[in-house]
Amino acid sequence: MVVNSISFLCFFIVVFIVYYFLLTRNPKFQNVWLFLSSYVFYGIAEWKMIPILLISTVIFYFIGIAIGKYNKTEERKASALTTVGVLLGVGILFYFKYLNFFIESFGHFFNMIGIHTNWITFNILMPLGISFFTFKLLSYVIEVHREHIEPCSDFVSFATYISFFPTILSGPIDRPKPFLSQLKKGRDFDYGLVVDGCRQILWGMFKKMVIADNISIITTDIWDSYTDLPGSLLIVSALLYTFQLYADFSGYSDMAIGVSKILGLRIAVNFKYPFFALNIADYWRRWHMSLTSWLTDYVFMPLNLKFRNYGIFGMIMAIMANLVLVGAWHGANMTFIVFGVYHGLLFIPLIMSGAFMKKQKIQINRYGLPQSTDFIKMICTYMLVSLGMIAFVAENLTELLNYILQIVTNLGDMPTRTDFHVVMGALSVKDFMIMITCVLGIIIIEWRNRDKEYGLCFMENLHNRFARYIVYQFFILLILFFQGDTTPFVYFQF
Repeated sequence: MVVNSISFLCFFIVVFIVYYFLLTRNPKFQNVWLFLSSYVFYGIAEWKMIPILLISTVIFYFIGIAIGKYNKTEERKASALTTVGVLLGVGILFYFKYLNFFIESFGHFFNMIGIHTNWITFNILMPLGISFFTFKLLSYVIEVHREHIEPCSDFVSFATYISFFPTILSGPIDRPKPFLSQLKKGRDFDYGLVVDGCRQILWGMFKKMVIADNISIITTDIWDSYTDLPGSLLIVSALLYTFQLYADFSGYSDMAIGVSKILGLRIAVNFKYPFFALNIADYWRRWHMSLTSWLTDYVFMPLNLKFRNYGIFGMIMAIMANLVLVGAWHGANMTFIVFGVYHGLLFIPLIMSGAFMKKQKIQINRYGLPQSTDFIKMICTYMLVSLGMIAFVAENLTELLNYILQIVTNLGDMPTRTDFHVVMGALSVKDFMIMITCVLGIIIIEWRNRDKEYGLCFMENLHNRFARYIVYQFFILLILFFQGDTTPFVYFQF
């Protein structure tokens, strides 16, 4: 049951009616209803994994209470409990997400050196959303130990924070303090916020269904036939996939944020127009912001402090460790490690030049466009990111290497008509032109509204009701008539 489905709409209508019209302004009852709704939602997605979610939530709830108690009396016990909590959270993630990979890797290694083993890969099913809800559990115990928040004494509120149904499958990764503080208050129906939420859902659906799902037709066909295609088309595929991933993931984030707004809750912003970034550091400040800020606060900053005596080299070690973890977070595959190392290496020139910590403001010319120097920086950053996406997509290191070799060895070959037929697949020329027009439209809209939370925020300033109605109908018709092949959200696999 995904956000852009009829089944979710039916589910959410029931949630909405009970939430606002039967439980108005009673935070306790509203939270119980959100808790139950979240577990029903997760159960529909993967009911066998409900015990894992519930048991881990109960354990961390009591660990948090114990840490809060010992913070004021015995710091060593509080630190020990925090360590236990962190190890437990990492252990859950390791067992379900990485154990198969390590067993298989060690088995292959020993077989390569002539030691035959009977190790087999366990049939361990990875719970949906585990990368997201374990990071919530971890941040909670760390924040309690740092005394940034008081331990949550209300189990229902805590369980709702961990399992909140708009975010449990693909984020954003909310921090405990801002989310839990909202649950303490009753939520009235706020017409303005509900309209804004619906607008953001519409924007997210447009990006996912019209842009991402149509581009995926091209990129999937290219990846399936990359050994027979010229290098130029493989580069085009990488450039397109980067935008596809953005439209897919940011589209989900917009829908999750919009659903939350309808319920009177504000959750973390996850994207801030990353393709307007002037360098790779600026890009990571704008891309999957809830993950990068999480790792910055809990990994990079402590490591940077620990390595401070090593100067610039220490900062490089900290950023490399951080980016390798970003890659590893995505899955048990060496390609994700390569992805993380690649991005870490891109940070080194910024660190060496002292530009790493500096936030640059885009310079605008008299036409309202970025000045040529900044425009070139944006293009270069986009191309560097797209090159790294090859590692993100490749199923293994062999495929990654072969794809890159195919680009290098066949870069000068001109695409034939047959090549274009392979690339276009089931996508008609008309649909292709509409898709390209929509991509350009997204870029223009987001550029014009880059100081706002999301693209369709400009509708707030459109006071003519008829004009607003026309714009909404235009986007709805685009979604209805030009949606691509339905594909799962990319980040459901993480």
